[in-house]
Amino acid sequence: MASSRFFFFSSLLLLASFLSLFLLSHGAISSFPNLTSLSFEEGYTQLFGDSNLMLHRDGRGVHLSLDERTGAGFASQDLYLHGFFSAAIKLPSDYAAGVVVAFYMSNGDVFERTHDELDFEFLGNIRGKEWRVQTNIYGNGSTAIGREERYGLWFDPTEDFHKYSILWSHDRIIFYIDNVPIREVARTEVLGGQFPSKPMSLYATIWDGSNWATSGGRYKINYKYAPYIAEFADLILDGCAVDPMDHTPTCNGLVADLYDTITISTDQRLAMERFRKKHMTYSYCYDRIRYSTPLPECSAGPEARQFQESGEVVRFGDRRRRGKRHHHAPTNSAI
Repeated sequence: MASSRFFFFSSLLLLASFLSLFLLSHGAISSFPNLTSLSFEEGYTQLFGDSNLMLHRDGRGVHLSLDERTGAGFASQDLYLHGFFSAAIKLPSDYAAGVVVAFYMSNGDVFERTHDELDFEFLGNIRGKEWRVQTNIYGNGSTAIGREERYGLWFDPTEDFHKYSILWSHDRIIFYIDNVPIREVARTEVLGGQFPSKPMSLYATIWDGSNWATSGGRYKINYKYAPYIAEFADLILDGCAVDPMDHTPTCNGLVADLYDTITISTDQRLAMERFRKKHMTYSYCYDRIRYSTPLPECSAGPEARQFQESGEVVRFGDRRRRGKRHHHAPTNSAI
């Protein structure tokens, strides 16, 4: 009898989840409903930083700080193959040049030479200048390409929490800010094996990126303003966890396939197009310094002139890949 009740309620939960995702995919709702955030102890583990990581909000929020000694970081306890991953983040205020706050997925610890990665990178700036946000997509070790984009924001990310989310499914990747999609990458033939396809963990870090993060390294961290504190809350891990030994998903196929039903509605796509036209300041597709010939997935559009004339392209072209596996580094001197 007990097993029958368990099966009944499990079926109801699965049906509710399916209906929610179906409504989302058809534009009836604008965000994932009823996703419960996890406490730090339930879903995460500290990577580095010692006392520079502090819990708050009864263990459901995290402060990461950066000072002269070290930054800080944490990671999900599990690897995931597809899902929805989100956090509300409040960034350090005042002078923050050289500071990098990252919220991202990676399997670099497992697949060193062929790793996948999906990044939100928040790039600090000098006083009076806005933080910028960068998204990166690496598949199968394609770090030399990166597929980076960079944006301004329509709000001050240091004044309050804002929601940053990544949807990763078999067929597409969507980055969201406050439930507004800002970037979509679909699996296509031209991407080949460079579409992220191996299980990844979720990470959050704060670290010293003085050599590249602000105006190509012109402005560096000034530790008289330390500690720099990034606040995280409403941490959501909703994905298919995988067995750590053989990397097989522990969720069934029906649940795994639900993420592929989520697409961008007409209204969401219009909002994304408005955001990209107004706030995107760099796209690898329009960077003729790095790529004299556009990559196969890129097509010329009305945005091209905007980026060719942007100083952001020049600064990005001067940037050197900085060996970003900062969650390995216990101190700033090692970064």
